[in-house]
Parts: sequence; structure tokens; C-alpha cells
Amino acid sequence: MTGVRVRDDESFERALKRFTKSCEKAGILSDIKKHQHFEKPSDRRKRKENAAKQKSRRGRGPRIKR
Repeated sequence: MTGVRVRDDESFERALKRFTKSCEKAGILSDIKKHQHFEKPSDRRKRKENAAKQKSRRGRGPRIKR
């Protein structure tokens, strides 16, 4: 479970911002969104394939024309 200790000189808004950032890093929000609705296995497979394609495109780097 993610937790944040509020410092003495820290405002509530700042502590809340740190908490949301730590939740994002832990992947809690994406996990909640993923489990809100049932996803068919074929849809899950398509989503993973698309994510893999995007990841491979990012890894190539910029294309240089000569």
C-alpha cells in the first residue's frame, strides 16, 4: 500500500500531489482502471500486441535520411 507522511512545513495539497505521484509510479491507478470492466481475452491480446508495436517503434530512434 502506498503511503505519504505529511511534513511539518508541508501543505495538504502538496502532500496529496506526492501521494498521487507515488500511486502512479506503483501502477495502482492503471490497475484499477484495468479491472473496472471485463476484458475479453482477444481484446487483451490485441491491446498487448499494439503496445509491443509502439514500444518497438520508440526503441528504433530517429530515422536519418541520407
